[in-house]
Amino acid sequence: MSFTVSINVERAFETAVPSAKVFGLLSDVPKSASCFPDVERLEDLGGNAFRWTMERIAVGDQTLQQTIYACRYHSDPALNSVVWTPIEGEGNALVDGAWSITSREKGSSVTLKTAGKLLVDLPGFLQFLLSPMIVFAFTQKIDRYIANIKEALSQL
Repeated sequence: MSFTVSINVERAFETAVPSAKVFGLLSDVPKSASCFPDVERLEDLGGNAFRWTMERIAVGDQTLQQTIYACRYHSDPALNSVVWTPIEGEGNALVDGAWSITSREKGSSVTLKTAGKLLVDLPGFLQFLLSPMIVFAFTQKIDRYIANIKEALSQL
């Protein structure tokens, strides 16, 4: 019997990069996705929709879990925002979220809000043990993603 893990993460940072350049990076899904750790493949489904396939979590030759999900993206340059919504029936997770960019006198403030529901195909009795570890691992990936985004912005 499988179980579902819910994850909610919000992160904010400041950068000296102007908001138009920040928006340019974050609204380019393949470019932004290249900063996300452990992505095995990003597939363009058309219509500004993408399927994310993450690297497998395995022990030896046995795959324990591989997260796959798809989202549709909407970028709004007037609002300096990028919003994504899940596409039902794609993979084993539903992920939504948004980037918000605010212009400052010297640069930009950037906020990421994301939430996900991951279906874990392991026995339900492991939920108590595994759920906190999955949330921790995903949160670490988000923190690495933010660090990688900051690095990419510093090179613009």
